[in-house]
Parts: sequence; C-alpha cells; structure tokens
Amino acid sequence: MSITRISLAAGVALATLVAASQASAAAFYLQEQSVRGAGRAYSGEVADRGAASLWWNPASIAGLDKNEIYGGVHLVQVDSQVNNAGSTLTRPVIPGGLTTPVGGEPYAGGPINNGIVPNLAGAFRVNDKLAVGLSVAAPYNFTTDYNSRSWTRYDALKSNLKTIDVNGVVAYRVNDMLDLGVGVSAQYTDAELSSALPNLSPLLPDGSSSLKGDGNWDYGWNVGAQFHATPALTIGASYRSEIKHKLDGHVVVSGLLGPLAAANVDTDGKATITTPWMANLGARWQVTDKTTLNASVSRIGWSEFDQIVVTYPNGGSVSEQNYKDTTTVAVGVDHDVNDKLTLRAGVQYDPTPTPDVGRTARVPDGDRMLYAIGSTWKATDAIQWDAALSYISFDDTKINRTETIYRGTAAATTLNLKGDVGGSAVVLSTGLRWSF
Repeated sequence: MSITRISLAAGVALATLVAASQASAAAFYLQEQSVRGAGRAYSGEVADRGAASLWWNPASIAGLDKNEIYGGVHLVQVDSQVNNAGSTLTRPVIPGGLTTPVGGEPYAGGPINNGIVPNLAGAFRVNDKLAVGLSVAAPYNFTTDYNSRSWTRYDALKSNLKTIDVNGVVAYRVNDMLDLGVGVSAQYTDAELSSALPNLSPLLPDGSSSLKGDGNWDYGWNVGAQFHATPALTIGASYRSEIKHKLDGHVVVSGLLGPLAAANVDTDGKATITTPWMANLGARWQVTDKTTLNASVSRIGWSEFDQIVVTYPNGGSVSEQNYKDTTTVAVGVDHDVNDKLTLRAGVQYDPTPTPDVGRTARVPDGDRMLYAIGSTWKATDAIQWDAALSYISFDDTKINRTETIYRGTAAATTLNLKGDVGGSAVVLSTGLRWSF
C-alpha cells in the first residue's frame, strides 16, 4: 500500500472514531437511566432505594424487604439547527493554496435524530441484609444524520453510536445506618460513521468514507454507599470506573479521482477509546411527612477521554481530544399528594466537557439546563407506575474545528469548519416497578 493510501486510511479511521465518541448529549453520555429519577432531574437517585436506582448506586438495594423489578423507556425528541458561519476548504494549489467556501446547503435542520432509551433492572433479596441485582442500560447511544449536500459533509454525514451495559451488583446492609454495594459492569460498543472527502479540484464530485466499528465486551466496576444519618436524612455516594474500549473497524474509501484515485481503500483497523469515570454525591431529606428534598453533585472524569489511538497495518495515529472534567448539579422535590400519588419536580445544570476550539458537527455539544416534572401512581401494593416529562435547553454554541484531510501527503487539504448551533429537547419517560 502506498504512503498516500496508508495516510488516508488512518485519517479516515481516526476521524470517524473520534466523531463517534463525541456524538451524544453531554458529550456522549445519556443519563436517562431511571424514570423516577427523570421526574426530579436525577437529583435524588444516588440516595434513593430500589432497583430503579441501581445505575446510580449499587448500595441502593441493600436490606430490601421484597424483590423488585424495574423497567422504563425514554422517548427523546430533539429540535436542533446547525448553520454555516463561513466554513472554508484550502486545497494544495501552488503557490499559496486555493481557499474556497465549502459550499453545499448552508442550513441543517434536525440533524440529531430522535431516539428511544430503554432500561431494565432487578433486585433480589437473599436475606435481611444481603441482596443481589442486575441492570441493563444504554448509557452511550446517539445518532446524527446530515444531508449528503450539507456544508458539514467533510466533517460529518452519519454518526451512529450504540452501547449496552450489563451491571451485576451485590449489596449488604452493615447496620441500620450504613449500606454498601459493589458491581461489575460489562459494556459493549459499536459505531457506524460516514463523511465526504474532497477531490483536488472543486469541479469534481466528492469521494466518500465510511467506517463500521464493532467492539468487544469490556469491563469496569462500581461501588457505592448510603448513610442513613437519621430516619429522615439519607446521604448517598457512588463511583463508577472508566472503561477502556477496543473497537475493530472496517474502513472503506471510494470516489477519489485523479492523483487521489490510488487512495481508494478497503482495510481493517483498530481503535481504543476510554469512557469517563463518574463520582456521585447526593442526599434525600424528608422535611415533612409528605415532602422530601433532593440534591446531588456529580463529577464526571471526561479527561479520561484525552485521546484516541488508532492502529492499522504498518502504522498508527493518535488524536488529542482535550476534554475536561465537569461537575453537574441538580436539585428536586418529591411530594406525596396521598397514599396513591407522588408528584416530583427538579432542575439540573449540565455543562459540556468539549473544548470551545475543536468542537465538531458530529454532535456539537453545549452547556444545558434540564427542567423536569414527574409522578408515581401506586396502582396496587405491588405495582407502581412512574412517568416524567423533561425539557432540555441547550446554550447557543459554536462549531470551531480545523483539521487536515490527507495529512502528511502532497494532497493535504485544510478544512476550517465554522458554524452556529442551537436547539432544545423534550424527553417523555414512563416505567413500572413491581415488588414481590
């Protein structure tokens, strides 16, 4: 394989895997893991009890009186706009290069696809102190889709990231004041991504690149505790480890013409990425017989996602990501209207870990505020129905990324991507909890 083809294959694999990792709300993390939690903006789950809180704290099931099954689904509806703000492409034309607008459709409406996020969990009582649990979640799932004529096409066309997380838990009640829990998480990831590639002449049609990456089952761990300071006050804390993922990818490049024709390629490659660790601290305080206040602080270790390493036959590449750790803050309230009905509300501030310089069109992330309301209806002594409605307001933000296509070759072409982004989302959540 020629140097040009090797460099191009590496660049395509690297660009597409980087994009997959960025394609999600709050970078690439979906926090919709509990319908009950959604109703109070996830402000109380680390200090609450039952199978619905397993994602947030493995200690939540210690000392259960009954077995419990939880199932929930979240319908995510996104309204987003991505507009060109002067993006250019500089081709290697002697003497100083030829800089032209990227062209294409200057406005992209709704590139972030709507989606469904399911969760399932079970908690099973062994004795008065010991319980075991299992949760199945989809923490990193997102899809964006741009028109093939979009101004974003050299950076992003389609991005599809899917994960499955299966977490086994053992929890133990030490005494009336302290519960402990530990879990092992198995996580699977795959991705499908595509983008356009420019030919050397602006008069020629674009080429294309695509990647399908299949991961393996990779593993992490989580621990948690709940301290029942008084009958009215519970403080919860948990930690979920980072997970290093290894993806096996298949890269296809086609449609390149003239001097670039030799760079059309069909090859295998590998990449490694690391998902962040998460540390949660929260409390639930029952201020009256009917009203409970909730608060939580989450520190997310996005700096673990500092680079993506790609290897392929006869070479490899490293892409720096420069993500920063973030702190998410939420407050909420639960109010028992009567023995059958509980109402909830909450608000959350969730900052983006993505750098202002380097943000892409794959999913341009921004700081957000989440406002939520919810309820629980106790249908019978054994069955509770949870529902929630969330509205997410995204700060207006900028796409600002410069990258070199065909880096390290005489065909090196500079993409200077600039855009304006705005949007919001609505999440409808519903679920059931069954105790027996």
